[in-house]
Amino acid sequence: MARIAVIGGHGKIALLLAPLLAARGDVVTAIIRNRDHTTDVTAAGAHPVVADIEQLSTEEIADLLAGHDAVVWTAGAGGGNPARTYAVDRDAAIRSMDAAAKAGVQRYVMVSYLGARPDHGVPPEHSFFPYAEAKAAADQYLQSTDLDWTIVAPSTLTLEAGSGGITIVDHSSPGTVSRADVAEVVAEVLKRPATASKFIGFVDGSTPIPDALAAL
Repeated sequence: MARIAVIGGHGKIALLLAPLLAARGDVVTAIIRNRDHTTDVTAAGAHPVVADIEQLSTEEIADLLAGHDAVVWTAGAGGGNPARTYAVDRDAAIRSMDAAAKAGVQRYVMVSYLGARPDHGVPPEHSFFPYAEAKAAADQYLQSTDLDWTIVAPSTLTLEAGSGGITIVDHSSPGTVSRADVAEVVAEVLKRPATASKFIGFVDGSTPIPDALAAL
């Protein structure tokens, strides 16, 4: 049993992840911004904590994370507002990493995307540019920390049922993958210490998720 804090606990991936973790006996704390989402989170098997991660200081986030064994970042501004994208996907994410270290939570799993890197190639005039910049900065910062980090980097997400299989790929590979399979990858990563210090890019595939991660 582990105590796992999921930041962005009402997101589509988070709501698929919580039941997987709860089913194996983990205790899931879902950190959410909107009090109206507590019912959904509870139904997924998590314990809701209402807190606006965008507004909290490093010390305040550390207080939320204290006593947990791992942190999963699945939060995001959702696009549309560049300033808020930087505030959440970059700045708040980085504060959460510092907070995890401050709280003594060594394991940190970041949900990113395939192609996240400083040379992402998105032109500045493109609406996706702020997100690409924010995620690249957050991922780069995470890799510079002493945390036991893993970056989970799926390709284009779908709402299809999970296949249970993936193919590990590099940054340049096209493809799609279901959010359900992303949730399963995160759940598997959390119980595999050997996945620490790895950027795991993947698309839908035929290799069972546990086998694909075991081969890394």
